Amino acid sequence: MKVLLTVSLLVLLGGCATSSPDVIQRGDAQRMSEVIDATVLSVRPVTVDGSQSGAGAVAGGVVGGIAGSSVGGRRENAVVGVLGAVVGAVAGNAIERMGTQEEAVEILVQLRNGSRRAIVQAKGNQTLLPGDAVVLVTTGGKVRVTRALR
Repeated sequence: MKVLLTVSLLVLLGGCATSSPDVIQRGDAQRMSEVIDATVLSVRPVTVDGSQSGAGAVAGGVVGGIAGSSVGGRRENAVVGVLGAVVGAVAGNAIERMGTQEEAVEILVQLRNGSRRAIVQAKGNQTLLPGDAVVLVTTGGKVRVTRALR
């Protein structure tokens, strides 16, 4: 039972990563970022696909194997245990993927030089609209869009 709880906790914690523009990763703190002015052309909702680290499959396989091995007699235990592990792994993988999906927005912007960029980020506290002045903040290869201060 302790193994099951530990694996389940790891799966849940794995889903806590975010691409929110309102959350700065520890490694990005106190780093200089490049800032580029732009104007929002369009914003549309998108869904960022969930992760499949394998932890969900492992957790589901363990649970399914244990549950399946307790069914029937000695001979059936092994067969049902293996089938339970396979079904549990598939279900655990699907649960992990669905649990780590993230609602996001795709923001199409036009830079002052006329070039265009598209950035996908999690929904933040700001609602951006076409025509809004924004800045693209690039830190460590990751870009976030935020409203420009006037």
